[in-house]
Amino acid sequence: MSTRAEPDQGPMRLRLKAEDDEDLAVISAVLQDAMVLVGDITYEPENQRFVLVANRFRHENDVERARRGERVMSGLRVDRVTAVKRRDFDPRDAERLMVLLAVRSVPGAIYLDFAGGASIRLESGGILCHLDDFGEPWPTRFRPHHPDEDAG
Repeated sequence: MSTRAEPDQGPMRLRLKAEDDEDLAVISAVLQDAMVLVGDITYEPENQRFVLVANRFRHENDVERARRGERVMSGLRVDRVTAVKRRDFDPRDAERLMVLLAVRSVPGAIYLDFAGGASIRLESGGILCHLDDFGEPWPTRFRPHHPDEDAG
């Protein structure tokens, strides 16, 4: 995995590249709990490219900053995509906000799984994804909560 955090005159910005399942697991962890507007999802069949913009929680923050919590805008680009299938949401519902739970691969496809059962299946001959933060992060007092975290 190619990973770079860039100071870029402000907070560190992630730039990740995934080419296999292990790399994709890192991108999935980074994007867990990201909020995505349906209107910020696009597929460019002529370029075999799928793109979305996400408002993600910065799980990678150090302990001090993680107490406050921050969010940042990130772009996810998936290349080599030959088809896109959607489940349980209307792509014309541009204002619908979905919460991304996981990004995973199976032979021949990459899945984006959202809360509430919605998902996107990207037909692909292989994994090639890029995640790039952009813009300035902002503080949030709302931290993602997962009920199973309390069980351990």
